[in-house]
Amino acid sequence: MDEQQFKDRTKQLGVRVIRLAAALPRDRAADVIARQIIRCATSVGANYRAACRAKSTADMIAKLGIVLEEADETLYWLEMIIEVDLLPASRFADLMQEANAIVAMTVASLKTLRK
Repeated sequence: MDEQQFKDRTKQLGVRVIRLAAALPRDRAADVIARQIIRCATSVGANYRAACRAKSTADMIAKLGIVLEEADETLYWLEMIIEVDLLPASRFADLMQEANAIVAMTVASLKTLRK
């Protein structure tokens, strides 16, 4: 996968999470979760774009570390949505798979850069 394809995938993760958040019920807990998941999911793509403009390998590693943290946090909030029965898991299982794939690809990139 090339850089542009991964930029597109990370941006689409944010778009899909924004749409998912809009489908959450309107209550206090769901509002808090919606804000959190939108923040971290959109941060994945933004930070990947920043990593693509890194000034050095160390800078790229640092920025990809943020991508990894935010993608993993996105997974956490998706799991919370399931655990507290805000939406059925079947409704966004493919979104969870995509977030897991982004985590895995980021980990692989970090391992390669650290060698």
